[in-house]
Amino acid sequence: MKKLLTAILLASGAAALSAAPKVSITLAPDSAAPVINKEIYGQFAEHLGTCIYGGLWVGPESKIPNTDGYRNDVLQALKDLKVPVLRWPGGCFADEYHWVDGIGPRSERPRMVNNNWGGTVEDNSFGTHEFFNLCELLGAEPYLSGNVGSGTVEELAKWVEYITAEDGPQAKIRKANGREKPWHLKYLGVGNESWGCGGSFKPEHYANEYRRYQTYCRNFNGNKLYKIASGASDYDYNWTDVLMKIAKNQMDGISLHYYTVKGWSGSKGSATDFTDDDYYWTLGKCLEVGDVVRQHMAIMDKYDPKRRVGLLVDEWGTWWDEEPGTVSGHLYQQNTMRDAMVAALSLNTFHDLTSRVRMTNIAQIANVLQAMVLTDSLGRMVLTPTYHVFRMYAPHQDAQLVPLHISTTWRDVRDNRRIPQVSATASISKADGRLTISLANTSLTEKADVEIPLSPLYGIVKGILRAKPEAEILTSADIRNHNTFDQPDLVAPKEFPAKVSGKGAKATLEMILPPASIVTVRL
Repeated sequence: MKKLLTAILLASGAAALSAAPKVSITLAPDSAAPVINKEIYGQFAEHLGTCIYGGLWVGPESKIPNTDGYRNDVLQALKDLKVPVLRWPGGCFADEYHWVDGIGPRSERPRMVNNNWGGTVEDNSFGTHEFFNLCELLGAEPYLSGNVGSGTVEELAKWVEYITAEDGPQAKIRKANGREKPWHLKYLGVGNESWGCGGSFKPEHYANEYRRYQTYCRNFNGNKLYKIASGASDYDYNWTDVLMKIAKNQMDGISLHYYTVKGWSGSKGSATDFTDDDYYWTLGKCLEVGDVVRQHMAIMDKYDPKRRVGLLVDEWGTWWDEEPGTVSGHLYQQNTMRDAMVAALSLNTFHDLTSRVRMTNIAQIANVLQAMVLTDSLGRMVLTPTYHVFRMYAPHQDAQLVPLHISTTWRDVRDNRRIPQVSATASISKADGRLTISLANTSLTEKADVEIPLSPLYGIVKGILRAKPEAEILTSADIRNHNTFDQPDLVAPKEFPAKVSGKGAKATLEMILPPASIVTVRL
């Protein structure tokens, strides 16, 4: 009887999987479509837990293989991602960070207590020189978060001068510390979460403080600062309204933070132990970032109809409970196929909003929240499912968006949200003229039979039928699967059989997406 029941269950499961709903995607290439800002693939590194120390930096004396103190394995992994911009030193840490403590001989730098994140003692061995040198190694633009909460206008102004000036008192100190030429600094954030951990400001007060701070942050020797105001947390539309009204002419960008999180009190849920219902709720919450961004954009359009001021979602991602047995306040969490799906859906959304969204920065780059890599003190490193999504999506950086329409089914989920079975994005590379299409099948049980007519692309993508599509897939037998130091490749990309059928005007890209899968195809 037990064997018969098992056979029935397997048969019914196979029948459910065999039903593959038809999904039609219509491409509508438009020469006026925006370019997907490569900075949408930005990263974020805060002095929090082992993100910096042990994640990026082990010091030149470490037995872990390193280049001038930077972990070789992590360095190579990040180079492979083509990281366009890196935000530092926080986060909440930024508004307690005094940059002069992080320069000069490392053995002489003062120590401090990281009051925001677990009370850890910070030795300041990773400071301005270490950060800017890392950005140069990665080919990434530095993005500084300046201290407004506990700092002064003079302190931030001198930091900018120290970094970017050819001559003068701050440049003299920099040269004495071993850096003759100034660094390039484009992105300067004036404070972080100034409504909360960055000073508990009211929006009117912060807007006026922002105007004052940015005034004294000068452009030295042709270095042009892109000045960013500390913006709202998710649904606080009044903050955006007040800042745009008071300071729009003094800012180049305004930030926004949006986390896929259950709430800020009590349990946030396990990163690895969750129900199917939890999974679908997570995707609904994740996709809501599109509605939130559009509402902030509408407010910005009221004051800035030509969209000169950029919107930067400079903190986003999943936030779960810390892994059992880890240090409280260090925000170390695992990373499953669910997190990979959040990454794919979020990037698809940001692509669609790239006319105003100039940058996003996932939190965070190593060992914290929705990380790219996980490391340990034994010198081991794991690439997370989210890392693989960022690498698969890398061809979209600085490519021209191809608008598209998807005909797919939708699922109702908790809290009156809906999610599509299939989400997709497409772009054409300016560098090589190739088409890249990335797709995500959100269903845990159903395949998706996808058809994409290619006729709209003739004359735009050269040789579209002269080569076999290059495709890879990220999926796993269980949405809860994740990579560990013992099983580092449990969730990893594999080749995928996409094909082009028909010729001429009837040529069609065809593929069947397995349940809970993410696919990128290049033509």
